[in-house]
Amino acid sequence: MMALFIVLWLLNQSPKIQQAVGGYFRDPNGTADKAGKSIVGAAATTIAPQENMEHLKSELEKTISHVPNFDKLKSHIVMTVTPEGLRIDLIEGEKGTFFDSGSSKLSGDGQDILVSLAQELGKLPNNLSVEGHTDAKPYAKASNYGNWELSADRANSARRLIQANGVREDQVTQVRGFGDQKLLHPDAPLDPANRRISLIVQYVEGHDLPKIETPGANVKPPSSVSIPPTHPPTKD
Repeated sequence: MMALFIVLWLLNQSPKIQQAVGGYFRDPNGTADKAGKSIVGAAATTIAPQENMEHLKSELEKTISHVPNFDKLKSHIVMTVTPEGLRIDLIEGEKGTFFDSGSSKLSGDGQDILVSLAQELGKLPNNLSVEGHTDAKPYAKASNYGNWELSADRANSARRLIQANGVREDQVTQVRGFGDQKLLHPDAPLDPANRRISLIVQYVEGHDLPKIETPGANVKPPSSVSIPPTHPPTKD
């Protein structure tokens, strides 16, 4: 009788509720594709965050296309949707692209790109991580400064700049320096492309990303922004 009652009750419900109840009985843990959050709780899966990240990637690409010198920089900027979130890699060239060579001091191009990104990322509810990476070329053995320090210092330089230009103080939750431990090209450890910083826009479950308006003019960093210069020893 109970089963008959449930069937009769379901016949009078909306398709959404029917799908949710059906999803629950197919997968009581709430991981079935049709399981509804209003029925089985937060364990239900959703693809919305990934779809949002693809949209954010597209909008950010449009935004930074207005930055001065973008044509020469675009091959050094890679955005990828990953299980962690949207990863934005700023990849160094042989003679330095976003940072002065061997230094944590941002170049003018590096400032332009990071300020443009910061002004948009600061509008989002998402937390951010900032990473620094180097190649495997060592510093002089007598130096007390190495790839670990450089990767962390570059990540912190990027953090200071984006927080001064739109990113909220509590939005950056991690600053990580990896040295040469996560090479972009493990088969070529001295490749300059291994030197990079990464901004990771982390997923926020249950939030839609606000629409980003693409600016119609070039974006330039405010003249008041300054980054304390550092002068670490150069590599061999």
